[in-house]
Amino acid sequence: MNIIIAGDGEVGFYLAKSLTQLDYNITVVDPHSELLGRLEKETDLLTIAGDSTSPKILEEANVQDCDLFLSVLHDESINLMTCILAKKLKAKKTVARITNAELLSNKHREMFHDLGVDELVCPERIAAKEITNLLNHTVATEFFDFSGGLLTMYLIRLEKESPVGGRSVKELSQIYSTLQVRIVAILRDGETIIPHSDTIFQPGDMAYIISKVNQMDTVKRLSGGADFEIRNVMIAGGGRIGRYAALSLEESKRITLVEQNRDRCKDLSAVLSKSLIINGDATDIELLKEEGLADNDAFIAVTDSSETNILTCLHARRLGIRKTIALVENTGFINLSQDVGIDTIINKKLITASYIARFIVKGDAVSSKWLSGTNAELIEFVVGRHADATRVPIGELHLPEGKATIGGIIRGRETLLPTKDTILREKDKVVVFALPNAMDKVSKIFE
Repeated sequence: MNIIIAGDGEVGFYLAKSLTQLDYNITVVDPHSELLGRLEKETDLLTIAGDSTSPKILEEANVQDCDLFLSVLHDESINLMTCILAKKLKAKKTVARITNAELLSNKHREMFHDLGVDELVCPERIAAKEITNLLNHTVATEFFDFSGGLLTMYLIRLEKESPVGGRSVKELSQIYSTLQVRIVAILRDGETIIPHSDTIFQPGDMAYIISKVNQMDTVKRLSGGADFEIRNVMIAGGGRIGRYAALSLEESKRITLVEQNRDRCKDLSAVLSKSLIINGDATDIELLKEEGLADNDAFIAVTDSSETNILTCLHARRLGIRKTIALVENTGFINLSQDVGIDTIINKKLITASYIARFIVKGDAVSSKWLSGTNAELIEFVVGRHADATRVPIGELHLPEGKATIGGIIRGRETLLPTKDTILREKDKVVVFALPNAMDKVSKIFE
């Protein structure tokens, strides 16, 4: 597959570096030659310095042979124009990053599709949706639905009270044989581990769980943590993520939103009819205390500063707030943030990568999730008619050992948690947890 990434900074670079582990031909187009020089030192990718809206630059990047064109600059107008030009120059599929969620309406999607933009991704809108989901599932620190919720991925911390701690996978399979959940991986001291029969779970492990419908009580029990209801929420930062989150939450929860920019506060007041808008600096902890920070059940920090978001969440935690969510754009801070007690990290690079991953992997992928704190991925494949996976039981598929595992199967409206004897069928949807260096081999099994 030939992939061209048009970017102007970290999102494009993050995608490029992430994809270097896959066997694709990748070209990066960026206006900043000094940044491209740094990328060339760290990878062996082809880079071109220039304006992605220039037909000459696109032709130099061999756009006519491009299977997937990704435009992820900060300016959505440039992304849209770039994709339109790329399509006219024979790129097979184009994806544009946008910031205005209004463009996601069916009317606008169809219009841009006719112009040559095949897909639109709005990381801010996806981030706000993740925040809403997490406030409704308080035990989880990460959450993702497959096939409309027929299967769900939860990331939970195994507390000291967890019945899982100190037990092996083999023991759990005997004790919890009737459970409708499966632990597909754990994150321990920054290392991603796909458990085998002798793996022993430890308190403090972050566990990735695939669950059937209506199994939240089981997930809570495995966590060992107590569930609680969130009624009052404080949001620091009134940018697009803060705005979208408040809009989706204010009907069911009491929202206080703190924003430093006065003009933005006026705009927020016009669209948020039930939220309290405070014009103030989120780094002023005394101000947050005066505005009732300690009286909230959840604190969400989504300002433009990762450092501010981390620090204010830590202060909220010290005041007893039970759920904290921080926007952290520096991926190097993700593990550190989780280690110091922040419940959930939102990262727009990971969000963008998750959306785009379905177009990159071989085989028929319908949804995907790149996971915070690890380079692993959960991806939902559709089993092809002549796939190897339909010929032998799962135990004989020879998935890369320690690098990939099947978490769940969706067959029509039925969900299955696989055993080694399960045989897949054509059109089954299979949720796979895999490390990047295993994804190519895994995808071929389901083609």
